[in-house]
Amino acid sequence: MLRIWGRASSSNVMKVLWLCEELSIPFERIDAGGAFGRTREPDYLAKNPNALVPTIEEDDGFVLWESNAIIRYLARSRAPAGAMYPADLRAAADCDRWMDWQLSALNAPMTTIFFTYVRIPEPDRDYAAAGKARDAAERLWAMVEAKLGSNPFVCGPDFTLADIALGPYVHRWFSLPIERKPMPALEAWYERLKQRPGYAMHCAGPMT
Repeated sequence: MLRIWGRASSSNVMKVLWLCEELSIPFERIDAGGAFGRTREPDYLAKNPNALVPTIEEDDGFVLWESNAIIRYLARSRAPAGAMYPADLRAAADCDRWMDWQLSALNAPMTTIFFTYVRIPEPDRDYAAAGKARDAAERLWAMVEAKLGSNPFVCGPDFTLADIALGPYVHRWFSLPIERKPMPALEAWYERLKQRPGYAMHCAGPMT
């Protein structure tokens, strides 16, 4: 059985859990990271020298870390050919682009906003930094709004890994106590994601 190391409140772990539900992959999740610790212990560092979550382990000893690498691997190894991760090279490149963009561009401002309102005690919050991050994130979400257009999903008519990479963050965007410009395509996409059982179960709950 697939073992997933990581706390359920981690957005990067959410991606993996959600994909497992989409593909009906049996798994065992082991709490690690945050208040659970473990990631600095020698046995975990042997699996993942970054001391971060998630990390997956297969029964044959195969170990993989980095959330987007994990979901690509699981889609390629468990999903029907072309499902979730396109077989066409250009369609796959489009999917990869948005997955990489989530890490390189969207992650930083969304993390600042999330930590400010959820993880950092109120007396220690830097609201000025959160405001700048909100502005940056809004400009980035406007790119997703434009990409969606009239399409149901980020890369067009089909649900892909790009939706899974971005999905946990759009829940935070619409749930945090911040101002947001209307983005009807983004809002409609978010509502469609909430209808998917795996997203509702692993990504759209209370934020901790």
